[in-house]
Amino acid sequence: MKQSLLFWMLAFLITAGSAVYQRTTGPTYPISGKVDVDGKEISYKLDRSHPGESNHIVKIETKDESISGFVEWKRYKTEDLFTKVTMTYSNGILSVELPHQPPAGKLEYRVTLQKGDVVSQVPQDKSVIIRFRGDVPLLILIVHVLTMFVGMLFATRAGLEVFAKQPQLKKLIYWTIGLLTVGGLILGPIVQWYSFGAFWTGWPFGKDLTDNKTALIVLMWVIAAIALKYSKNSKRWTLLAAIITIVVYLIPHSVLGSELDYSKVDKINSSIQSGQ
Repeated sequence: MKQSLLFWMLAFLITAGSAVYQRTTGPTYPISGKVDVDGKEISYKLDRSHPGESNHIVKIETKDESISGFVEWKRYKTEDLFTKVTMTYSNGILSVELPHQPPAGKLEYRVTLQKGDVVSQVPQDKSVIIRFRGDVPLLILIVHVLTMFVGMLFATRAGLEVFAKQPQLKKLIYWTIGLLTVGGLILGPIVQWYSFGAFWTGWPFGKDLTDNKTALIVLMWVIAAIALKYSKNSKRWTLLAAIITIVVYLIPHSVLGSELDYSKVDKINSSIQSGQ
């Protein structure tokens, strides 16, 4: 009993740590930091993901009316020229709107703050890439995230069970497969549909790592389940599946995710205009 409790606690710590790392290192996690503007330290947090159909508001709290700012933006991976928009100051905050984009559309933007002759770029020496997506119903999103987290918890716990004197792997493996199937292969595509209008963008239809990662770990646990019945080294297969699951989860979320090809959009718009 003590060993089982210890394994569950360790599995939770590993799972929680992996989930936090995956989320905070992903390309849609906000960029935050501080910048010095003529001796005043300004904190900022710039979003890299926007849900819904509204414009995105870029805002930085300065609490100093003498600090002005502007944002330059363009569609990501296009030959567009940057559009410069002056930020508006109100109630201590500088803000400006970026135009809404179709699902999976991205904008590249950079913020510049100025006080007198002092000019500071936020963040320094790089642009911010923000991706637009559709709204996902909150209940679906919560259940998706919860089942994926608990699925990884069971996967990690199954890997640790290998080191028990008399490992009981069957239930742990089946729970892992069930949770990851519901969270990743059923709810995952539904979330993807609401967000970007496509159920599956991984292999063989695309290169979305999130979809491919999910397919890989479910496959590994199916193999581990088969090994329980047909292999003398079932513990090794279980441990391998657990290790691969952790390694896969350490890959930042949304890497190589859905991305709108603006060249195709422009061709369609051009064809529509020429046909009028």
